[in-house]
Amino acid sequence: MLLYSEDQVRQAVNTDDVIRVIREAFARGFATVHMPARTMLKMDDAILLVMPCYDTVLHAAGVKLVSVSAKARVQAVYELLDPQTGIALARMEANYLTDVRTAATSAVATDLLARKNVETLGIFGSGRLAVAHLAALPRVRNFKRFLVCGSGRSDLMTFCASMKKEFNLSVETATAEKLARESDVLCTCTPSPAPLFDGNWLRPGTHLNLVGAFQPETREVDDVTIKRSYVVVDAYDGALQEAGDLLIPLKNGTIELSHIVADLHEIASRKKPGRKSADSITLFKSVGCALEDLVTAQLVYQHGSARQQSATNHYK
Repeated sequence: MLLYSEDQVRQAVNTDDVIRVIREAFARGFATVHMPARTMLKMDDAILLVMPCYDTVLHAAGVKLVSVSAKARVQAVYELLDPQTGIALARMEANYLTDVRTAATSAVATDLLARKNVETLGIFGSGRLAVAHLAALPRVRNFKRFLVCGSGRSDLMTFCASMKKEFNLSVETATAEKLARESDVLCTCTPSPAPLFDGNWLRPGTHLNLVGAFQPETREVDDVTIKRSYVVVDAYDGALQEAGDLLIPLKNGTIELSHIVADLHEIASRKKPGRKSADSITLFKSVGCALEDLVTAQLVYQHGSARQQSATNHYK
C-alpha cells in the first residue's frame, strides 16, 4: 500500500488535471457510480463525514473520512481500494485533495455557467478553500480583478500578500456589499452559518459558487439570492439532504423543488441548458460529492504508481 503525505499529494497532481478528470466524471454521470448518501456523525465537538464511492467504469473505489470542528477545521484522509479484493491500494492525507477537488468542481461549474466576458472574481473567506479557488478559477476565465472579504478575525492583508507571492494575483480587500455588487463570479468559501450578504446587491449576470455550508440548518446566502438565481447542484441527493442554502428556502416556501433546475452532470453532458441569458444570475451549490474525491485520488495514485515504476526501472 502506498502512503501519501499532504506534500506528496500536492506534488502528484496539478489543478488543470483535476479540473479535467472532474469535468469528465460529471459529463459521464452517475449511471455507473455507486455512491451512498454521505454519513454524518455528530461527536462531542466535531462532525465526522464518511464518503464512499465505487465507479464500475473506472474500476475504482474508495472512501474519505472527514472531520470538521471549530478547533481543527476540516481534516481528511482518503483510502483508495482495489474493487476486486477490497484491499487498500493507497492511503492519503486528504486536506489538499479535498480543497483542490472542491475548487476544481467550482471551476467546471464556472466554465459551464458563467459569462465568457467576466472580469472580477470575488471570494468570501480567506482559508484553504479560498486559496484553492483563487488557484483554480483563473484557469477557466480571464479575470482582471480579485476581491476578498473575510471575517473580523481574518488577517486579510497577510492573505493578499500570500496570494501575490504564490499566484502573482493582486487581491483587494472589500466589504461584503462591495464584493457582492462588483463581482462577476462570486465564491462563498466560509463556515458561516448565516447569510453573508443581501441578495439584492447582486447585479444581473453574476455567477455564484457556494461551497462552505454543508448542513441543513446553515447557509451562506439568503432567500433573495436563491430566488433570483438559476440553481444547479453537484448531485441532487446530497443537496436535498444537506444544502441549507436550498433546504431553508424550500421549507419556508420561498422556492419550490422545481427551482433547482439541474445537477452538474446534466449541464456538463448538455442534457439541460446552462446560462439562459447574459443577465441571468446562475448559482452552483456544492455540498461535496464522493465521485470528485475518487477521481482525484485515482489521479494521485496513478502518478505515484508511475513514479514508483520509474524508480524501479532505474535501479534494474
